Amino acid sequence: MFGQALAIARNTFIESVRQPIFFILLLLSAIFQVFNTLLSAYSMGFTEETEVFGDDKMLLDMGLATVLVCATTLAAFVATAVLSEEIENKTVLTVVSKPVGRPLFVISKFVGVMAAILLAVLVMLLFFFLAIRHGVMSTARDNVDIVVVLFAGLSVLISVGLGVWGNYFYGWVFSSTASFTLAPTLLVAWLGTLVISPEWTFQHIGTEFKPQIMMAAYCVALAMMVLTSIALAASTRLGQVMTIVVCAGLFIAGLLSNYLLGRNAFDNTAIARVAEVKPLETGIALKQAAEAAEITFEHPSAATIKVGASIYYGPDPGGIRLLVPAHPRFEGDPTISKDVYESPPALVFREVGRGEHTIVNVGGLPIDRMPVPGDYVFLHPTKVNWGPRIVWSVVPNIQSFWLVDAITQGHEIPPRYLGLVTAYSGMHVVAFLSLAVALFQRRDVG
Repeated sequence: MFGQALAIARNTFIESVRQPIFFILLLLSAIFQVFNTLLSAYSMGFTEETEVFGDDKMLLDMGLATVLVCATTLAAFVATAVLSEEIENKTVLTVVSKPVGRPLFVISKFVGVMAAILLAVLVMLLFFFLAIRHGVMSTARDNVDIVVVLFAGLSVLISVGLGVWGNYFYGWVFSSTASFTLAPTLLVAWLGTLVISPEWTFQHIGTEFKPQIMMAAYCVALAMMVLTSIALAASTRLGQVMTIVVCAGLFIAGLLSNYLLGRNAFDNTAIARVAEVKPLETGIALKQAAEAAEITFEHPSAATIKVGASIYYGPDPGGIRLLVPAHPRFEGDPTISKDVYESPPALVFREVGRGEHTIVNVGGLPIDRMPVPGDYVFLHPTKVNWGPRIVWSVVPNIQSFWLVDAITQGHEIPPRYLGLVTAYSGMHVVAFLSLAVALFQRRDVG
């Protein structure tokens, strides 16, 4: 079984890379990255520095968007060619008529297509990294980074030249030869730009290496795994045009899912945001009865707060993950010790002022942690609307893979988030592959 799967996956990978559209989209992505360096000068002088600053923040956004759109288009074309066209041409019958199960056939096809798409994503990302190194040409007086232009140009010329030479003298397929050559040569070109400065002097490799952007690129590759599984599932029943339509539709739906579904999945409204927290006693964690802390809001509360009112807080403005469990309304007086110790567990306001408020734990409510600056404050627990919540969970949320905003706003991406996104993409890939197997199981291929 492993040998059969490997043979099908390898053949699918070669067929995918041999398609003319494969190399065409690679070159188009390179051309678009060149234009991005010329057309992304719209920062209006905003120069707060993170890994990118000024106009390069727009370049980061446009560059990664270029990779995502080009790779998604390629996934739709490739998935259609390796599966739906084989079904239409009846060539798939020669495989499934042998002792090769249909689930194994579909999974092997996915592995082959995914390998080809990851190769394309690697090349597109390398072009993007070179564009980031070059930077935006805001005016005609800006200097061209000759190191980037020379190394990238040589990489493309070598790959195209070898493809033409191999095709003419040995009959090699041009697109696959050029693509296989472009990946390693472009990798060498990018590594060269890491150690050679624009002034042609050697520099430390960490000078131009940007780990946060690498994390964002990794998440884009994960998004492509999900979109490729969608393309393959659609191609089991649809032709090329409809497969592209489905991929484009789910891509747009994934980008808008937070707005269309996410904001309706949870019902709560933040009244303020925490600016500062001061425990009233050293060493308290606000988890025991009578432990209190003083909190200050960034701006005045959007709602009237009364003494004894419950307080909930969490890192999300929509109240998706509150760190205070739901609890009954406090009926006592938070300034009386007996009520604080003997009442049902709650977290309430003990004192309400103009700028500072005091909160106290009543009855030992088990909160996750104390509030921290940046947390959003609520007066009620979050209500879950299960209809939008379920649909929001099923539709792949492309925004989960889009980390550009975090980078441009200076928010560090924790490694834990990468693990969560990897698990999220893995579950979606398994789900869409299962759908592809189910759709192909009863597909007439005779």
